[in-house]
Amino acid sequence: MSEAGSPSAVSMRDVQQLIVRKDEIEAQIKAYYEVLEDQKNIGMEGPLIDMEGYPRADIDVYQVRTARHNIICLQNDHKSIMEKIEEALHNLHARDKEKRQKDEAEAKAEALQHTQPGLQVGDEIIAFGSVNTNNFQTLQNIASVVQHSEGVSARSCCTRDVLRCEMKYLLILL
Repeated sequence: MSEAGSPSAVSMRDVQQLIVRKDEIEAQIKAYYEVLEDQKNIGMEGPLIDMEGYPRADIDVYQVRTARHNIICLQNDHKSIMEKIEEALHNLHARDKEKRQKDEAEAKAEALQHTQPGLQVGDEIIAFGSVNTNNFQTLQNIASVVQHSEGVSARSCCTRDVLRCEMKYLLILL
């Protein structure tokens, strides 16, 4: 990865390279386990000495010890590379989420720039002055706000094409 810990520095290529390295390590571990299977299936725990305390004659002790050592080292490497992959994926997804949120915010801002001021047909009023969706009963509520707010600005809030619009009006009764 280019700059460790920086979400913007992680690319999909970096993650793919880490995964390729992880696959290589797993293949090496598998090959060393096959060596242990070839040695009378001794595995990682089987004894290297006979009942009398001498090295076993039926296996290549040096090859078994080397394979065991390499497996342990590669398992440590595997754990480390898995942590790097996890961190890289978190950073990659965080960067993508940040970019998606920025794009959505820009799209909303652009959509708001193209909207006309004032209420329009199809707007859904959420609030008008002190009247909102929680306390609205009849249109008389809004008429009352208009009458008591003559010459004063009143705030309204509506949704237009799934966008929330807030407007201020100076109410002048004719």
